[in-house]
Amino acid sequence: MISVIQRVSQARVVVGGEVVGQISAGLLVLLCAERGDSDAQADKLLAKILKLRIFSDDAGKMNRSVQDVSGGLLIVSQFTLAADVSGGNRPSFTGAAAPDEGRRLYDYFVAQARLAHPQVETGQFAADMQVHLVNDGPVTIPLRIPPEA
Repeated sequence: MISVIQRVSQARVVVGGEVVGQISAGLLVLLCAERGDSDAQADKLLAKILKLRIFSDDAGKMNRSVQDVSGGLLIVSQFTLAADVSGGNRPSFTGAAAPDEGRRLYDYFVAQARLAHPQVETGQFAADMQVHLVNDGPVTIPLRIPPEA
């Protein structure tokens, strides 16, 4: 699985003019399931995200996790993270999971996040979404848990 994590002071997802998910301080998680991914990759990625120490402590050092600061999670599906542009200028998305499997893994990831963390909001899978955010720092971190061989 591929993700891009952004530390935000606020973020929201709008679909068709309506806000479908929003958080104040926390993490915006852009998430992409790749071909060959399983629940195991989702579990490993979620564990890493929840423990990632990218929030400031009292000394101003990045030493606290989203759980330590009681921040929100806004999880947004984004298959374009699997883009391959090595063959030219038009991206190929063949590395992304098929839509049905991508949806299943996204739903699984969200369900597991809700079991592990008190504040989880989402975008809408396969929708045309507008994502609004205020990146805090800015702090943006790519994370990838590769499919098992």
